[in-house]
Amino acid sequence: MNIYATINSVFLKEREDEEAEMIIFGVDPGFAITGYGVIEYKGNRFRTIDYGIITTDAKTELSRRLLILSDRLQALLEQHKPDVMSVEELFFNTNLKTAIAVGHGRGVVLLTAARAGIPVFEYTPLQVKQAVVGYGRAKKEQVQYMVKVLLSLDSIPKPDDAADALAAAICHAHSYRGEKLEVRD
Repeated sequence: MNIYATINSVFLKEREDEEAEMIIFGVDPGFAITGYGVIEYKGNRFRTIDYGIITTDAKTELSRRLLILSDRLQALLEQHKPDVMSVEELFFNTNLKTAIAVGHGRGVVLLTAARAGIPVFEYTPLQVKQAVVGYGRAKKEQVQYMVKVLLSLDSIPKPDDAADALAAAICHAHSYRGEKLEVRD
């Protein structure tokens, strides 16, 4: 569990049919491209609500790009009214400059969710793969295929950033009861 979130039954809404329902807003954080995916999880079934990307122009100054990301994300959160946000943690092993730039976008995502009062849950790439595919070291193509299957989509969501955000949302649906997934090598 991280400092951004606590888990309790407030995240589940009781609907007319008495089945628990949760709207999960998944995010693949970025700076130039941030993927998002919104799903409903009800009675162990998924329904895709929306997915896509938020982009910013590389020619625009940094502070303006961050504002654009925040404004667009805020509009999506207001539109979909999610119960929780699921964010994939960053993983970089070589390019520090890219990690810092993506970290800016990630900070905006976390701040925007906090301002909207939406609890944030974070998962490592290994945990997302484990939840979606059943194997923490699965290849990107395997994850994308399982996102398509689990969400009953006609095709793999494009671009990849949107598919990754949907995978983060699925991960939360499979693990929201308070336990982070153990990664199986």
